[in-house]
Amino acid sequence: MAHIRCDVHSNCLEMNTSMTVILPENIPVSEASVIFLLHGLEDNSSGWSRYTSVERYAREHDLVLVIPEVQRSFYTNMESGLRYFDYVHDEIPEICHRLFNISTEREKTYVMGLSMGGYGVLKCLFSTPDRYAGAAVFSAVTDIKKEVENAGMSQRREFDAIFGDSIPIESDVYGLLEDLSPSDIPPLYVACGDRDSRLFHSEKLYETMKEKNMNVKFETWSGDHNWIFWDEAVKKAIDLYFGKEV
Repeated sequence: MAHIRCDVHSNCLEMNTSMTVILPENIPVSEASVIFLLHGLEDNSSGWSRYTSVERYAREHDLVLVIPEVQRSFYTNMESGLRYFDYVHDEIPEICHRLFNISTEREKTYVMGLSMGGYGVLKCLFSTPDRYAGAAVFSAVTDIKKEVENAGMSQRREFDAIFGDSIPIESDVYGLLEDLSPSDIPPLYVACGDRDSRLFHSEKLYETMKEKNMNVKFETWSGDHNWIFWDEAVKKAIDLYFGKEV
């Protein structure tokens, strides 16, 4: 696999920023499926490849991994800040197609993420479900209103800068989900550790989607909000979508 840490200029962000791209060497990049892999709140674009074996899992299936960097933005066009949702949702696929000839076909496009990154996945998936063949979220924040309510003083200031006085509809996972039908949504895999304080987020998402008869699979097993759990979860998701069902 080719492991590339690169700096690119973003028109959305109006600055240079970093990303990690992992490319297969056994097949043309344009023929490979791609996973846009989103990082969590306290991480950056290097975390997935530093703390898990995701590159090895990708090698087993000749996958492309694209890991963008969004700081602590919650993958949002911020009220007082930068357009991180537009950057991840629209600009990153275009940049990667130009630079690396990564496929833009729906059948080859997946999105996965952990914690804050799981929230970013759900925003992307529920905003434009026709872009993706499948998705997966691990220990995801799904109820952003509850997350803001439970925030301490310092993070409340961050949330004010991100969302403003109230959560806009385009940042409300359940608001986006409300108008979608089962046929709109590709398969979604949800995983969360049984000792994770945010387990209720995953349970609520699963129950809401099952009530709407959507294609969602939820698993929980012994684990916490940490890389040990996320390493196992991303392997299960990759095996599920690419040939070794969990």
